[in-house]
Amino acid sequence: MRISVIGCGYLGAVHAASMAKLGHDVVAVDVDPVKIERLAAGDAPFFEPGLPETLGAALASGRIRFTTDYAEVAGARVHFVAVGTPQGLNGAADMTYIDTAIASLTPYVADGDFVVGKSTVPVGTAARLAAGLAETVPGATLVWNPEFLREGFAVQDTISPDRLVYGVPSGDAGTAAVAALDEVYATTLAEGTPRLVVDLATAELVKVSANAFLATKISFINAMAEIAEVVGADVTALADAIGHDVRIGRRFLNAGLGFGGGCLPKDIRAFQARATELGVGEALDFLADVDAINLRRREHVVTLTEELLGGSAVGKRVAVLGLAFKPNSDDVRDSPALDIAARLVEQGATVVAHDPEANATAARIRPELTYVDSADAALEGADVVLVLTEWDAFRKLDPARAAALVGSRVVVDGRNCLDRDAWTAAGFTYRGMGR
Repeated sequence: MRISVIGCGYLGAVHAASMAKLGHDVVAVDVDPVKIERLAAGDAPFFEPGLPETLGAALASGRIRFTTDYAEVAGARVHFVAVGTPQGLNGAADMTYIDTAIASLTPYVADGDFVVGKSTVPVGTAARLAAGLAETVPGATLVWNPEFLREGFAVQDTISPDRLVYGVPSGDAGTAAVAALDEVYATTLAEGTPRLVVDLATAELVKVSANAFLATKISFINAMAEIAEVVGADVTALADAIGHDVRIGRRFLNAGLGFGGGCLPKDIRAFQARATELGVGEALDFLADVDAINLRRREHVVTLTEELLGGSAVGKRVAVLGLAFKPNSDDVRDSPALDIAARLVEQGATVVAHDPEANATAARIRPELTYVDSADAALEGADVVLVLTEWDAFRKLDPARAAALVGSRVVVDGRNCLDRDAWTAAGFTYRGMGR
């Protein structure tokens, strides 16, 4: 099938390359010429495991091309819209990019085409866009097909997701839309991926509801960590115990610094803002507490670090291992790790940081940190070590080697990812989250 993808950021670039891998003829559009040039040369503008290989194979096959010219999408049957919806005023989603993309795309949409939203949007957006599309191209159909990508696994999650959700209108238009999307995802469906066909509003709610639930689960275990530290309990053992309950499950019950990135924080705030607009704000009042617990974790680590440094970080050398908001990513948007590092600099510390992939992206935002190319360089002479992103390389650090490098054997395990017994045996004062 001939497909267009509007927007070549994280979501769009991954989706475009993955669609080409599935055998479709893809044209991908973005207004940023530098980004387009890099993608056309096979150079992914962000770190994502598997994307360089997928992109390179797509380019070699001739099934994908990148352009800044919307006119080149003419002739495509399905147009995926994958632009950003950043946080705007009062936490609400900024719909500027969506509206601009739809307006730029519409002149090249023909009767019988399908405009498919991938972006995370406030509920009601699809109905508004569908009404506008019906006025300009009456024979075209607007559909919503939310994404559920995990950074670090985005290509896998696009090609082999755990479910596909189609938000379609009623009647013949909806039936035709389902058939078109089934053709797009034929390979995925043949592998047994569940497919749910719902109305437009439900499709919009699926994504934000999923993110709100995950955020709530993370903040819940972090709230338990606060209590565990006061009473001398171990939140990791607690999570193991309650995680055996099939109604709860163990995943996302890892106490630590909390969530970050470009999705969960902004999505729960936008969800609250939209609920307020709809007159049902009280239904999501609890998300304000979820957000507050999450942000409180960062201050907790700063306070704990100062405590371990004798009450003040002034003049102290702090080794920070990890800057990305999660491993297998160079994304530092709303990263708890980077925020903590910056706060410690504000408290007078010299922060020497290392991340396997995020040094460059972090340096553009926080140039006041000192960035080094290895964990060893960060550890050298450190008064305290903070492990803030659970990269495998940090999980596997040899505590005896670290002990020989640091100035003081003190470690804060911000992700509860280290072997506590091994680090303690190497002479470290170990502090985990809720342990």
